[in-house]
Amino acid sequence: MVRGKTQMKRIENATSRQVTFSKRRNGLLKKAFELSVLCDAEVSLIIFSPKGKLYEFASSNMQDTIDRYLRHTKDRVSTKPVSEENMQHLKYEAANMMKKIEQLEASKRKLLGEGIGTCSIEELQQIEHQLEKSVKCIRARKTQVFKEQIEQLKQKEKALAAENEKLSEKWGSHEIEVWSNKNPESTGRGDEESSPSSEVETQLQLFIGLPCSSRK
Repeated sequence: MVRGKTQMKRIENATSRQVTFSKRRNGLLKKAFELSVLCDAEVSLIIFSPKGKLYEFASSNMQDTIDRYLRHTKDRVSTKPVSEENMQHLKYEAANMMKKIEQLEASKRKLLGEGIGTCSIEELQQIEHQLEKSVKCIRARKTQVFKEQIEQLKQKEKALAAENEKLSEKWGSHEIEVWSNKNPESTGRGDEESSPSSEVETQLQLFIGLPCSSRK
Protein backbone atom coordinates (compact mmCIF):
# COMPACT_ATOMS: atom_id res chain seq x y z
CA MET A 1 0.00 0.00 0.00
CA VAL A 2 1.46 3.38 -1.07
CA ARG A 3 1.85 5.89 1.75
CA GLY A 4 0.30 9.28 1.08
CA LYS A 5 2.25 12.53 1.27
CA THR A 6 1.90 14.29 4.63
CA GLN A 7 0.62 17.81 4.47
CA MET A 8 2.79 20.37 6.32
CA LYS A 9 0.21 21.84 8.65
CA ARG A 10 -0.75 21.56 12.29
CA ILE A 11 -2.42 18.26 13.24
CA GLU A 12 -5.72 19.14 14.79
CA ASN A 13 -6.29 15.84 16.60
CA ALA A 14 -4.44 15.93 19.93
CA THR A 15 -3.82 12.15 20.06
CA SER A 16 -2.51 11.99 16.53
CA ARG A 17 -0.38 15.09 17.20
CA GLN A 18 1.19 13.47 20.30
CA VAL A 19 1.89 10.20 18.47
CA THR A 20 3.48 12.01 15.55
CA PHE A 21 5.62 14.08 17.94
CA SER A 22 6.93 10.98 19.72
CA LYS A 23 7.79 9.18 16.48
CA ARG A 24 9.49 12.11 14.81
CA ARG A 25 11.29 13.11 18.03
CA ASN A 26 12.83 9.62 18.31
CA GLY A 27 13.74 9.67 14.62
CA LEU A 28 15.35 13.10 14.95
CA LEU A 29 17.38 12.04 18.00
CA LYS A 30 18.47 8.91 16.14
CA LYS A 31 19.53 10.93 13.10
CA ALA A 32 21.52 13.33 15.32
CA PHE A 33 23.33 10.41 16.95
CA GLU A 34 24.09 8.81 13.57
CA LEU A 35 25.41 12.11 12.21
CA SER A 36 27.76 12.59 15.14
CA VAL A 37 29.13 9.01 14.91
CA LEU A 38 29.37 8.62 11.14
CA CYS A 39 30.74 12.07 10.35
CA ASP A 40 32.57 12.80 13.63
CA ALA A 41 30.56 16.00 13.97
CA GLU A 42 29.76 17.96 17.09
CA VAL A 43 25.98 17.74 17.30
CA SER A 44 23.62 19.13 19.91
CA LEU A 45 19.88 18.86 19.75
CA ILE A 46 17.28 20.52 21.99
CA ILE A 47 13.56 19.74 21.76
CA PHE A 48 10.66 21.06 23.83
CA SER A 49 7.34 19.24 23.68
CA PRO A 50 4.05 21.13 23.38
CA LYS A 51 3.71 20.77 27.15
CA GLY A 52 7.18 22.16 27.77
CA LYS A 53 9.09 18.94 28.44
CA LEU A 54 12.78 19.03 27.45
CA TYR A 55 14.46 16.43 25.23
CA GLU A 56 18.11 16.87 24.29
CA PHE A 57 21.07 15.14 22.72
CA ALA A 58 24.71 16.20 22.66
CA SER A 59 27.67 14.39 21.21
CA SER A 60 29.87 16.34 23.66
CA ASN A 61 29.18 18.78 26.49
CA MET A 62 25.97 20.67 25.79
CA GLN A 63 27.09 23.91 27.48
CA ASP A 64 30.39 23.97 25.59
CA THR A 65 28.53 23.53 22.33
CA ILE A 66 26.14 26.36 23.22
CA ASP A 67 29.03 28.67 24.15
CA ARG A 68 30.74 27.84 20.88
CA TYR A 69 27.56 28.62 18.99
CA LEU A 70 27.15 31.97 20.76
CA ARG A 71 30.75 32.97 19.99
CA HIS A 72 30.33 32.01 16.36
CA THR A 73 27.08 33.91 15.89
CA LYS A 74 28.49 36.94 17.72
CA ASP A 75 31.52 37.06 15.45
CA ARG A 76 29.40 36.57 12.37
CA VAL A 77 26.98 39.31 13.35
CA SER A 78 29.77 41.68 14.36
CA THR A 79 31.59 41.32 11.02
CA LYS A 80 29.05 41.72 8.25
CA PRO A 81 26.09 43.73 9.52
CA VAL A 82 28.16 46.05 11.70
CA SER A 83 30.68 46.75 8.94
CA GLU A 84 27.84 47.53 6.54
CA GLU A 85 26.22 49.78 9.10
CA ASN A 86 29.54 51.52 9.66
CA MET A 87 29.98 52.02 5.95
CA GLN A 88 26.54 53.53 5.60
CA HIS A 89 27.17 55.74 8.63
CA LEU A 90 30.51 56.92 7.22
CA LYS A 91 28.91 57.73 3.89
CA TYR A 92 26.19 59.71 5.64
CA GLU A 93 28.74 61.60 7.74
CA ALA A 94 30.88 62.33 4.68
CA ALA A 95 27.89 63.74 2.80
CA ASN A 96 27.00 65.96 5.76
CA MET A 97 30.59 67.18 6.04
CA MET A 98 30.67 68.07 2.35
CA LYS A 99 27.47 70.08 2.73
CA LYS A 100 28.87 71.91 5.75
CA ILE A 101 32.11 72.69 3.90
CA GLU A 102 30.19 74.09 0.93
CA GLN A 103 28.09 76.24 3.24
CA LEU A 104 31.17 77.54 5.05
CA GLU A 105 32.92 78.35 1.78
CA ALA A 106 29.85 80.22 0.51
CA SER A 107 29.61 82.14 3.80
CA LYS A 108 33.32 82.99 3.61
CA ARG A 109 32.95 84.35 0.07
CA LYS A 110 30.01 86.48 1.15
CA LEU A 111 31.96 87.89 4.09
CA LEU A 112 34.71 88.84 1.63
CA GLY A 113 32.16 90.62 -0.53
CA GLU A 114 32.05 87.95 -3.21
CA GLY A 115 28.92 86.35 -4.59
CA ILE A 116 26.51 88.75 -2.88
CA GLY A 117 24.70 89.72 -6.08
CA THR A 118 21.93 87.22 -5.43
CA CYS A 119 21.62 87.94 -1.69
CA SER A 120 18.39 89.35 -0.34
CA ILE A 121 18.08 92.31 2.03
CA GLU A 122 17.81 89.98 5.01
CA GLU A 123 20.97 88.10 4.00
CA LEU A 124 22.88 91.35 3.46
CA GLN A 125 21.80 92.65 6.86
CA GLN A 126 22.90 89.37 8.44
CA ILE A 127 26.30 89.61 6.74
CA GLU A 128 26.65 93.21 7.91
CA HIS A 129 25.80 92.19 11.46
CA GLN A 130 28.38 89.42 11.38
CA LEU A 131 31.05 91.81 10.12
CA GLU A 132 30.26 94.35 12.85
CA LYS A 133 30.41 91.63 15.46
CA SER A 134 33.76 90.43 14.08
CA VAL A 135 35.17 93.99 14.14
CA LYS A 136 34.12 94.39 17.79
CA CYS A 137 35.81 91.13 18.72
CA ILE A 138 38.98 92.12 16.85
CA ARG A 139 39.11 95.54 18.52
CA ALA A 140 38.53 94.02 21.95
CA ARG A 141 41.35 91.55 21.37
CA LYS A 142 43.60 94.32 20.09
CA THR A 143 42.96 96.39 23.21
CA GLN A 144 43.69 93.42 25.41
CA VAL A 145 46.99 92.77 23.60
CA PHE A 146 47.97 96.44 24.03
CA LYS A 147 47.24 96.28 27.76
CA GLU A 148 49.29 93.11 28.13
CA GLN A 149 52.23 94.68 26.28
CA ILE A 150 52.03 97.84 28.40
CA GLU A 151 52.03 95.75 31.57
CA GLN A 152 55.07 93.82 30.33
CA LEU A 153 56.88 97.10 29.56
CA LYS A 154 56.09 98.38 33.06
CA GLN A 155 57.51 95.23 34.58
CA LYS A 156 60.65 95.60 32.46
CA GLU A 157 60.92 99.26 33.50
CA LYS A 158 60.76 98.32 37.18
CA ALA A 159 63.39 95.63 36.70
CA LEU A 160 65.70 98.06 34.85
CA ALA A 161 65.20 100.73 37.53
CA ALA A 162 66.13 98.26 40.27
CA GLU A 163 69.17 97.12 38.30
CA ASN A 164 70.19 100.73 37.70
CA GLU A 165 69.92 101.50 41.41
CA LYS A 166 72.11 98.52 42.28
CA LEU A 167 74.70 99.59 39.70
CA SER A 168 74.64 103.18 41.01
CA GLU A 169 75.30 102.03 44.59
CA LYS A 170 78.05 99.69 43.44
CA TRP A 171 79.69 102.36 41.24
CA GLY A 172 79.50 105.00 44.00
CA SER A 173 81.34 102.83 46.55
CA HIS A 174 83.90 101.86 43.91
CA GLU A 175 84.52 105.56 43.03
CA ILE A 176 85.13 106.47 46.67
CA GLU A 177 87.59 103.62 47.03
CA VAL A 178 89.47 104.67 43.89
CA TRP A 179 89.61 108.31 45.03
CA SER A 180 91.02 107.35 48.42
CA ASN A 181 93.67 105.18 46.76
CA LYS A 182 94.71 108.02 44.44
CA ASN A 183 94.95 110.68 47.29
CA PRO A 184 96.69 109.05 50.26
CA GLU A 185 98.24 112.44 51.36
CA SER A 186 94.82 113.76 52.25
CA THR A 187 94.54 111.26 55.07
CA GLY A 188 97.77 112.45 56.65
CA ARG A 189 96.92 116.15 56.74
CA GLY A 190 95.93 115.96 60.34
CA ASP A 191 99.37 114.72 61.32
CA GLU A 192 101.09 117.34 59.17
CA GLU A 193 98.95 120.11 60.64
CA SER A 194 99.75 118.98 64.17
CA SER A 195 103.54 118.80 63.58
CA PRO A 196 104.18 122.68 63.79
CA SER A 197 102.70 122.77 67.29
CA SER A 198 105.03 120.04 68.43
CA GLU A 199 107.99 121.94 66.98
CA VAL A 200 106.92 125.10 68.81
CA GLU A 201 106.73 123.19 72.09
CA THR A 202 110.22 121.82 71.56
CA GLN A 203 111.61 125.25 70.79
CA LEU A 204 109.96 126.71 73.91
CA GLN A 205 111.40 124.00 76.08
CA LEU A 206 114.82 124.60 74.66
CA PHE A 207 114.44 128.33 75.06
CA ILE A 208 113.36 128.02 78.70
CA GLY A 209 116.21 125.67 79.50
CA LEU A 210 118.99 127.87 78.20
CA PRO A 211 118.97 130.51 80.94
CA CYS A 212 119.17 127.85 83.62
CA SER A 213 122.33 126.44 82.10
CA SER A 214 123.90 129.94 81.86
CA ARG A 215 123.28 130.72 85.55
CA LYS A 216 125.25 127.79 86.66
